[in-house]
Amino acid sequence: MTNLTLKQLRYFEALARHGHFGRAADLCAISQPALSMQIKELEEQLGTDLFERSARQVRLTNFGEAFAIRVRDILRSVDELGDLARASHNQPVGRLRIGIIPTVAPYLLPSIIGNLSRIYDGLDIHVRETLTSKLVEELEEGRLDTAIVALPISEASLTEVPLFAENFVLVRPSEDEGKPVPNREALREMRLLLLEEGHCFRDQALSFCNIQSALPRELMDGSSLSTLVQMVSAGIGVTLIPEMAVAVETRSASVSTVRFQSPQPSRTIGMIWRRTSPLAKQLMQISEVVREAADVMREQHDSIWRTQDLELDGRLQKKAARRAGKGVLFDAADDPAPGG
Repeated sequence: MTNLTLKQLRYFEALARHGHFGRAADLCAISQPALSMQIKELEEQLGTDLFERSARQVRLTNFGEAFAIRVRDILRSVDELGDLARASHNQPVGRLRIGIIPTVAPYLLPSIIGNLSRIYDGLDIHVRETLTSKLVEELEEGRLDTAIVALPISEASLTEVPLFAENFVLVRPSEDEGKPVPNREALREMRLLLLEEGHCFRDQALSFCNIQSALPRELMDGSSLSTLVQMVSAGIGVTLIPEMAVAVETRSASVSTVRFQSPQPSRTIGMIWRRTSPLAKQLMQISEVVREAADVMREQHDSIWRTQDLELDGRLQKKAARRAGKGVLFDAADDPAPGG
């Protein structure tokens, strides 16, 4: 028992988490036979099996499950010793392991990484993009330093720092441009395209529409916001997306975007980290960098909306003039394309 090593514990934790020798070996950057030998030696030292092995699956034994809980606590404490050293500096140094949800990552992450790299020279940034539930799990296990998610999370072990709020917008086919904006009651009667189960944005959209997820409805699921927008462009239905996604996701789709009447559906994006993290002061500094990146993006979006509103007003006025039979002639080149 006295010969247990941290390396063995890390190998064990990787195999326990992935349940597959090949994936665990890749994660640990060693060969599969070497990993298998280390696990076998660990089991011999403990005098009992940690895993049940079959041709297709590796699973923890009852003892292995209890052992895994203690191992994760040990590895988290060891990692926090490194955090203590980093916390002795006035600003983030070394490695930053940051998680982020998929409905934020493509739109805000480039600015965040660029700003952090510029402000904190030499900061080694590791990014993990996945669903909120997985980010919370990895954060609590010490595999992440912080995560950018939709709040609230309401976990007593985590600190939550709100950063900014953003509205949701309706995406509908381009031929619907200029039509009245549907309220939540009208939305419930439409074919609503949503992200698949597990995405918090799906739950937020359902909540706004007052739709129970378990009820059978005319709903269709997609794996990404990009997929949903392209489905709308094909005339399959309508969808909601966060405002930060509009510029990226609609630029190559024949769709119309419109804001809802007040009160608009919205979400709050924030950062979370462990309350016990020695890096709390440094993570608070990083949260300000994220907030500033979001402020710049929001200003850009406001400018886009103002331009879009002016163009739409112009198109509607021209249509009204034609219907009134005023005989006003317009050059086709002056008439912006639908959805512009």
